[in-house]
Amino acid sequence: MENFFDWRLTVQLLGYDFVRDMLLAGAVLGLVAGLLGPLVVTRRMAFAVHGTSELAFTGGAAALLLGVGVGYGALAGSVVAALLLGLLSVRDADRDSVIGAILAFGLGLGVLFQALYSGRAANKFGLLTGQVVSVGSTDLWLLIGSSLAVLAVLAVIYRPLHFASVDPAVAVARGVPVHALTVVFAVLVGVATALSVQVVGALLVLSLMITPAAAAVRVTASPVKATVLAVVFAEVSVLGGMLLSLAPGVPVSVFVTTVSFLIYLVCRVAGRKRVRAR
Repeated sequence: MENFFDWRLTVQLLGYDFVRDMLLAGAVLGLVAGLLGPLVVTRRMAFAVHGTSELAFTGGAAALLLGVGVGYGALAGSVVAALLLGLLSVRDADRDSVIGAILAFGLGLGVLFQALYSGRAANKFGLLTGQVVSVGSTDLWLLIGSSLAVLAVLAVIYRPLHFASVDPAVAVARGVPVHALTVVFAVLVGVATALSVQVVGALLVLSLMITPAAAAVRVTASPVKATVLAVVFAEVSVLGGMLLSLAPGVPVSVFVTTVSFLIYLVCRVAGRKRVRAR
């Protein structure tokens, strides 16, 4: 176990460019996931994030098969999924069934593309569980550029989006374009999900997009405080998970999900104590 967590090896690995690139990518991803997460939780879109991640996996698998950048494929797949979810889920009652149909279709295509791909097995495995070397310099700039675009759009639509998330009926009565905002937000979530797939894999995207936000809303009812806490929790989860994964050389998602879940458990206990104290 001592060799498993060899901190001297971890410090040594921090001298490599690909490790620093990975940590920078994780920091950017933690910021985006933390800012979007509370809105995802408020809008009850956790299942939508999961469904979108499966289409990001499909796009990444198609990119592997075609020999193009996995990041571009994952981004294209997740945006297509987000658009389909936003356009087809006109009524809240339709959302789960639409997600289920898209998720199953995406998984089927992804499995087909992986079966046809004859390259390294590590590339296939990394799409599902993430890997430390999965983000190259090209993917890093794509991630940073996409994240800046997401944050810019979110800054513009945040107030009406939050209003529509908290009370959609009143928002419609006030003339807020609720359906258009739903489609735009679905695309933002799709882009963030595609970025997450490169780090933690398609199967574990919820650990960054949902768990930090779910932990934050357990300890505060303030939207601003919940957003700040979600960002902090996401950064601790992704950066802490990456550092812990360096020495053992195992998929980063193992540690990211563990750290985020431990934070959630602590916040859940703290939230219960806060309620009892009141």
